[in-house]
Amino acid sequence: MSIFKTRQNKKYNYVPRHYQGEGNPFEIKHKFDDQRKTITKVGLKGKFINAWDDYKNTPDAAANRRTLIIIGILVFIFLLIIGFDLSIFFPKG
Repeated sequence: MSIFKTRQNKKYNYVPRHYQGEGNPFEIKHKFDDQRKTITKVGLKGKFINAWDDYKNTPDAAANRRTLIIIGILVFIFLLIIGFDLSIFFPKG
């Protein structure tokens, strides 16, 4: 037993019994990693370009509109709760 040597961890060569496939069965991977371009390791400029392409190529514009409507309704409800004077949004008549 030496004072200056650190103990090495034990290594096991374990293969799951019923695994039939390729790759590592213990690899943790997100299920959408194959579709995203922003996962790849590129420089900072490449990350921004890939993120912008992903943002521009969203197929569902209705979802964006729906999100904006929901946010608007929530802001309106918040303004009602805090007692904000909403008469500035409506013309005097």
